[in-house]
Amino acid sequence: MALLARLEQVLLAQRGAAYPWAPVCLALGIGLYFQLPQEPAFWAYASAFGLCLGACCLLFIWRSAFAPLIWALFLACAGFLVAGGKGWWVEGAVLQGRYYGPVEGRVVLMDRSASGALRLTLDRVVLENMAPQQTPRRVRISLHGSPQAPLAGAPRAGSTVLITAHLSPPAGPVEPGGFDFQRHAWFQQLGGLGYSRTPLMTLSPPTHGALISRARYGFADFVRSQIAGERGAFAATIMAGDRSGMSQLTVDTLRHTNLAHLLAISGLHMGLLSGFVFASLRAALVLSAGWVHHLPVRRTAALGALAVSFFYLLLSGGSVATERAFVMAMVALGAVFFERRVLSLRAVATAALIVLLWQPEALLGPGFQMSFAATTALVAVFGAMRRYDLWPKRRWARPLVALFVTSSVAGLATAPIAAATFNLFAHYGLIANLLAVPLMGAVVMPAAVIALLLWPLGLAWMGFALMELGIAWILAVAAYFAALEGARGMVAAPPEGVLTLMAAGALFLVIWRGRACLAGILPILAALWLWGQGARPDLLISQDGKLVGLMGAQGRVLSAAKGSGFVARSWLEKDGDARAQALAAQGWSAASTEPASGRRIIHARSKAQVATADCAPGDVLVVAGRLERAVPCLSFDLERLKDTGAVALYFEGAAQVRIRSSKAELGQRRWSR
Repeated sequence: MALLARLEQVLLAQRGAAYPWAPVCLALGIGLYFQLPQEPAFWAYASAFGLCLGACCLLFIWRSAFAPLIWALFLACAGFLVAGGKGWWVEGAVLQGRYYGPVEGRVVLMDRSASGALRLTLDRVVLENMAPQQTPRRVRISLHGSPQAPLAGAPRAGSTVLITAHLSPPAGPVEPGGFDFQRHAWFQQLGGLGYSRTPLMTLSPPTHGALISRARYGFADFVRSQIAGERGAFAATIMAGDRSGMSQLTVDTLRHTNLAHLLAISGLHMGLLSGFVFASLRAALVLSAGWVHHLPVRRTAALGALAVSFFYLLLSGGSVATERAFVMAMVALGAVFFERRVLSLRAVATAALIVLLWQPEALLGPGFQMSFAATTALVAVFGAMRRYDLWPKRRWARPLVALFVTSSVAGLATAPIAAATFNLFAHYGLIANLLAVPLMGAVVMPAAVIALLLWPLGLAWMGFALMELGIAWILAVAAYFAALEGARGMVAAPPEGVLTLMAAGALFLVIWRGRACLAGILPILAALWLWGQGARPDLLISQDGKLVGLMGAQGRVLSAAKGSGFVARSWLEKDGDARAQALAAQGWSAASTEPASGRRIIHARSKAQVATADCAPGDVLVVAGRLERAVPCLSFDLERLKDTGAVALYFEGAAQVRIRSSKAELGQRRWSR
């Protein structure tokens, strides 16, 4: 009883501060769904639904201090149900093997692949000799024979095209515990991925069913016609969400200076746009003697900014990041409309609840994690500065302090997520952001709005001219800092669960009321310690057996200097290694030796090598084919790798080997069957 009384006192002390925990509880249920090794059975959903119903009844008939715990149970079960329902709702056919032949479909998205090739996403797909129920809803094809820039000859959005392409089902992780692209493709309804080197044929022009896509890409072409070169491609990216004109060199330069977030139409762009429109409309209404006494100025300006933000959402293509940014802008403008505090943890929690209910799969994406980590940290820090009166007394200094605090806090809050996801740390990122982001808010986005307003009058060039000056400065800043020695640092991937532990500590530190919140520092420190103690696999084997990576004293040594480029790049990045594949392959011999135990690692790639491959007990043999005979060593051929997927080996002594396989860890889920 004493324990219950103490718990009741703790809950009563948190009264009024419990709402920000709502999205956390919802995320717990969503995370549970995605972490299960097997697809939940009917009884699991029925139990979750029963618990939700029971929690609702209990909340209705029992008024108690323990209500927050009942709400937590309800939200966790609701998150489980929402995630499972979304997984069922997007279910579609996935290719069961390789396909080569004609592919017909409607162009719904154009972007660039990691290699810089033009990439098309098609729906209404038709594949030769394949039944409609077995045909994927969407496929994505990289056009390796297409020009990089300009986009001459590129198909128009909404047009129906025909092309001969190689297609494959989405691949699993490149190593156990790695990014699950099968799950990512499932929720994007991508059932086939591939490439083509043949010309593309347009069967029919865009129809009335693709008005938004046609307007989006047509507007992007117009922007590129007004601003030439990379500056025009940058402008088209931030105004229409069309990255198809950006060169890979520019993208890498921005990424290495931590400015790549300027390309994603996310909270920064939506916030700058809605804030500029809100301030402009409010000033116009205040200065108008006829309107200021007949309309509620702030509410009218908020509605106008919301309408412009929604138009921007449609024009930019409605990507996941843009939809998330619009939700956050909608919550902020709604707070203005209803005369509530805009910058508060309750507003951030409301936005997170809406996003998670709408797109539960976003929880696992770095975009959601980074945007809400930055927003939550900024709200907490600015709230503390206001509460303890830490703002400078001189008004002219406040914008400078706000700029420095915003860049510093957002950078620190997102740095662990960026380092864990992209294994990259921009040493000059803070300075580059301090020099570039103000121009984004003060020049580029306002100029974009001016260009749109002057477009019907034929004077859009005035806004675009101003916009080009701001973009030129941003690209110059990125190029300067990216060229400095040591601009990019690499970070090894953390063990699983580190980011979750760090997030739990940070949330407790920010949300919990009272001095006990300082206990949140302990999980953060523990996560950092675990990150430093994490060990990368001694040996990695790709799913197709064509690449092997052995960890040595000087870093990972790869068995092939070319081929399997994506896998090689991913392995090296996860190791925190910036070397190119060809350089990492220089130390490989026909039978490399593992330095700690002395065992040999043998990789047979060609048919001749497969036929003559031999090994001794204690060795590891990897065959990029089918092994027809028994061998006395640990072996992996295509038949075994089909069942295991990518494999990671940890050598724990002279004779012991711990094996992790990606398929065993993924389990039997909808997207991995």
